[in-house]
Amino acid sequence: MKRIADSIYDQLEAEWEEAHPDAVLQETEIPATALAEVDEEEPTQRFVSQTIVPTRSHPWNAVAWRPGLSGIHEAGEDESESPIRGSRRLSEKIDPFRKVSTVSTLESPISGSDDSPTASKEEADIITNLQSPDQLPIIYPSGRRRSSIAGTTSWDAPQSIHYRVWTRSAAGSISGASLQLSEVEVDSLNGDKVRIPRAVAAITTFQSQPQTPRSAVNIVAKHDDYDRLPAWRRRLFRLAPLTTLLAMGSYFAYFAYRIFATVQAQEAFHRTYVAAWVFIASEFLVSIPAFFHNTYSLLSVKGRKRAKLRLIGTDLPAVDVFITCCKEDPDIILDTARAACAQDYPSSRYRVVVCDDGADPILRQGVEALSLSHPNLYYHARIKVKGKPHHFKAGNLIAATEMVEQLPGGAGEFIAALDADMIPTPDWLRCVIAHMVDEPRMGLVCPPQLFYNIPDNDPLVQSLDAFVHLMEPTKDANGVAWCTGSGYAIRKSALEDIGGWPVGSLAEDVFTSSLLLGKGWKTAFVHEGLQYAQLLSMGPVVKDMTFLQRLSGFVFPAGALFSICLMITLLTIPIVLLSGGTLVAFADSAQLRWQIRLAFISLAFNRLDNFVAHLPSGYRLSQRDAAAHIWMTPYHTMTVLRSFLLPKWLGGKPMAFSSSGSIKSELSERDAANRAPLWRRCVVMIWQCECWMHVLLVLFTLTAVIWSCTQSMYAVRPSRNYTLIYLLTHAFWPPVLWIINLSAYLTPLLYMLAPPNMPDREELLDRNAETNVARPKESAKRQRWLKWALWPELQWTLCSVYTTIIFVGTFFY
Repeated sequence: MKRIADSIYDQLEAEWEEAHPDAVLQETEIPATALAEVDEEEPTQRFVSQTIVPTRSHPWNAVAWRPGLSGIHEAGEDESESPIRGSRRLSEKIDPFRKVSTVSTLESPISGSDDSPTASKEEADIITNLQSPDQLPIIYPSGRRRSSIAGTTSWDAPQSIHYRVWTRSAAGSISGASLQLSEVEVDSLNGDKVRIPRAVAAITTFQSQPQTPRSAVNIVAKHDDYDRLPAWRRRLFRLAPLTTLLAMGSYFAYFAYRIFATVQAQEAFHRTYVAAWVFIASEFLVSIPAFFHNTYSLLSVKGRKRAKLRLIGTDLPAVDVFITCCKEDPDIILDTARAACAQDYPSSRYRVVVCDDGADPILRQGVEALSLSHPNLYYHARIKVKGKPHHFKAGNLIAATEMVEQLPGGAGEFIAALDADMIPTPDWLRCVIAHMVDEPRMGLVCPPQLFYNIPDNDPLVQSLDAFVHLMEPTKDANGVAWCTGSGYAIRKSALEDIGGWPVGSLAEDVFTSSLLLGKGWKTAFVHEGLQYAQLLSMGPVVKDMTFLQRLSGFVFPAGALFSICLMITLLTIPIVLLSGGTLVAFADSAQLRWQIRLAFISLAFNRLDNFVAHLPSGYRLSQRDAAAHIWMTPYHTMTVLRSFLLPKWLGGKPMAFSSSGSIKSELSERDAANRAPLWRRCVVMIWQCECWMHVLLVLFTLTAVIWSCTQSMYAVRPSRNYTLIYLLTHAFWPPVLWIINLSAYLTPLLYMLAPPNMPDREELLDRNAETNVARPKESAKRQRWLKWALWPELQWTLCSVYTTIIFVGTFFY
């Protein structure tokens, strides 16, 4: 029977060789390696990858690895002298009746040179444990690794063949790609039906990787966001630097006059206005991050020029697509995998690897089933060795990169990555790779992360529109586009130039793009909707960064630290009101009038700048993003204090990290059918989500305003004019920002009381009945705004009208 199977194998191999004349089957050797240490305390892992431990000699007498087949052939005693199958070149003549064999004797580097042909009991036990055909050999990489990750390969180690075996505790992890496990039925020479493992010839190979010419890049439009930003908006947006400059100038003019008037008042009345100076100091602190951001945006006055590109033809670069996941819903991951496999890109030129850091057996089975219809789909889960750092997502990417290097044809010219829930559009690869082909020094290209399940009115401002449509285009205009974690493509040679995936930061995406810029590579932000979903010392490695790139690396991270300044400002207003001190000092009525007039001018130019600067994302975002920044400030402040300033005995602790897929909702608050009751939502959000901070801020602000208004009625010199001036210079100083702050504090509390309703995920997707590929509906991609969306604008309108009335009044009173 074995002889018949051999002849059938030879026939299939000959047919494969005729279909792939350029392919060469390489001989692979099995080294002497030790058993891998198993992390038996890791509950999410179900398998362990172990290597064969050879005997003192004849290590090949145990099994023979067949290149090109996803199965294992056990060699007989009479087969030890023939050369290994598959080690010849395809031009050699194939003898269909010769015996299958193992390689010649190979001395074990760890066991001496004893020539005993008997396999050790340890080796025999391991081989015996290979109980089913799906325990496939996995080839791991040889030579030095460009990025170190414990538990995947060894430094300067030769290649080794790994097998999946069950452990007693069912712990450990799967290592290597899970190849196709199905068998095919063929006719033997004597007419019997024989089932043999399916050959891996159909699996995508990058054996031939020709250089894609730049002529394959087609310019679809002059601007990549032409369909999002109409011509009139684009022309008006050119005025953004001017409106920003006017807003900054008017604010600092108002701020400088406030200082002048306070000094004059102190000289005139021989008293110190402590409350006024505290208010001025808090305004100065909160203006610092705004000043840096506005200055940075002014440096992009030349504008952003990036064309909409697409690759044409089929002679395209080879790409390895990684879908990184960890404990997310398998159905969500499989939808992403289906969409990735259904790209408008030659299937022979890209591979899709599901990189499962949670070692989910259900996901593995789903991927293997899906790979029957998509031969370029792979599953991979790395070993996590006990006591060794795993490096989170960076470690997952490192292990996947090492794995694809050992697939037929090696790694592709580019690596693309998707998050577990990011469904790419069909033209995703043709877009991001086009920018790589068009610019040889382009190291990384990244599109925005967009969403198809944003609730009506987006109460928590989760759309990331400010980041996607304002910040990233501005950074791209300055040559500082960041990798935002999903949908990006990176040039393999550029990744090698920076030493591989960096493991020194939880934000490996931003870290990677910063290292690329530091090495002189270019990065790009593609302002197109291509995907939709549900610091170490760096001086030596950023030497090639431009001034704008270095400034960007300071401005945006520093914003988190300056959240403490905003928190101080938010607390200063009610504290000053409760103290009864003067918020605005003046020596005479003329100074009071001019302070009011400058406050009006500053507000007017700021409203104008908000409108013009937010044209790419929509005007609504200008108010909503500011409110979100306010109600998130307590969280940012607590994080900074706990992580950097407070000692452990006062609650200080390092920042923790949890993969997004491992965070499960306790409330299901957006599911009308399964929503937790109100009391449960209040307990979880107020205590566990720390919304008690917002409750205290609401009560503190209301108490301060009521107290201040009461004091104006019981003043020492009660009169109509004095009462109005007291109210004007205290609780109702234009533009009455405590109203804006109070509304922002209420945002998470209103969400707790009345969360939005979201339909089931399947209702937001169009699923192809034949291929089962799901993509977001066009209606789900668009943001819906209902009547409650007018509330933020109504607040600002009332504040603006009030300030205008007071401004006009300064010319009559």
